This record gives sequence, structure tokens and C-alpha cells, in this order.
Amino acid sequence: MRQLCQLFDVHPSGYYAWRLSPKSKRQKDNERVTRQLKQSWLESGGVYEYRKIHRDMRDIGEQCGINRVHRLMQRAGLRAQVGYRKPRARGGEQHVVTPNRLERQFNPSAPIWLG
Repeated sequence: MRQLCQLFDVHPSGYYAWRLSPKSKRQKDNERVTRQLKQSWLESGGVYEYRKIHRDMRDIGEQCGINRVHRLMQRAGLRAQVGYRKPRARGGEQHVVTPNRLERQFNPSAPIWLG
């Protein structure tokens, strides 16, 4: 441990004091909010992104900013599932095929009216 402390230029007693210190109110609050974020994210099937999760949090009465929701979701590794819709065949009428009036005559002898 002393070698790591020397590597990071930290005194060992400072490291142990930091490790044994109790969590701050903000850290505890962040952990509580992160649990709620994760629950809301799982209820959405992993689809909701931070804006919709923020809206859900507001609806249940949790006061937190959108940037905080975004930051906590990033730290927890919660990402919105990005999906794309599969293109579908369009049913209905067949397309009208227009007659080929030029018949591949790219240099006609006279102007041809196509209209």
C-alpha cells in the first residue's frame, strides 16, 4: 500500500483517513437517486434515456436536475437502447409503368414530346 501511496504522492495516513471517513450526505443521496434511476430504467425495458427518466423522477416527486440524472446514469452505466424500425413492404396498388417513348434514342432526329 505504501508503494501505491508513493506512486500517487499521497501520505498513507491521509489515504486511511479518507477510506474510513463516513459517506457524505450528497454521496448517500446520489446512491438513493441512482437506485431509483435504475428501477425506472429497468421498468422501461432499458429503452428510456435520461430525459424521459428525469420526467419519471419528477412525476414521482423526486427533486433532481436533468444534468444530475444524466451524470448518475453515465456513472451507473445505464444507456438508452437505440433501436431502428425494420423497413416494411408497402401493400396496395401496383405502380404504373409508363411507356418508354424514347426507346434508347439518345440522339433523336427531331424533338420528341414526352409530356
